[in-house]
Amino acid sequence: MNILTQPIRLDDRPLSARIGLVTLATDHTTEVDFSVLPARGIGVYATRIPFANPVTPETLAAMAGDVTAAAALILPDETLEAVVYSCTSASVVIGDAQVCDAIRQGKPGTQAITPISAGFAALRALGADRISLLTPYTPQTTAPMAQCFEMGGFGLQGVSCLNLTDDRAMARLSHETIIDAARAALAPDSQALFIACTAVRAAGIIDRIEDALGVPVVSANSATLWAALRACGHAGIGGPGQLMRLA
Repeated sequence: MNILTQPIRLDDRPLSARIGLVTLATDHTTEVDFSVLPARGIGVYATRIPFANPVTPETLAAMAGDVTAAAALILPDETLEAVVYSCTSASVVIGDAQVCDAIRQGKPGTQAITPISAGFAALRALGADRISLLTPYTPQTTAPMAQCFEMGGFGLQGVSCLNLTDDRAMARLSHETIIDAARAALAPDSQALFIACTAVRAAGIIDRIEDALGVPVVSANSATLWAALRACGHAGIGGPGQLMRLA
């Protein structure tokens, strides 16, 4: 075997920016939606944590103890621009601040992003404080989320849910079903619609939903994508939805 003795040069890191994802074991959607980032020079590195259906406050809360270890597994001892915890309902049930603290414990110095923190920031950036909320969940799982938005200062004009309990089914909702549900969920005087759940495949069709509704639409994944891009110094990049075009 020939051992080469030529000088070896190492770049600082292959990509200028890096995002970590903490996704559920059952997640079909987040990594697909985030696959648009590498073309912009942003690396995406994912790990998964245990989750067992059905989606209930109890099963969501059970993930609380796994977030820190999952974040720590992403490129150990290397820096990331941000770590995204990709579960809207668990961010509510566990507590958004607690989830962010758990991420930072596993990955000190990184920016922690959740669908709730990103969703709030996105809606405020769009100037929307009167909103409608659409979830794929049961009323039992939707109610704490509605309360979270109200406590965050948003006036809920309407709250609608699809009464599903399996996030794998949520990931299989057709685009037509999502658009029809969005139309039905938008209440009068709403300035925007928020579509919860990182399993729902709404981020890629935000333009179609906005065309159907005539107001800005923010989904869980479009919000976290937007926040991740901003963490990497990107803004006003264009792309699906009014949110992505904000400077």
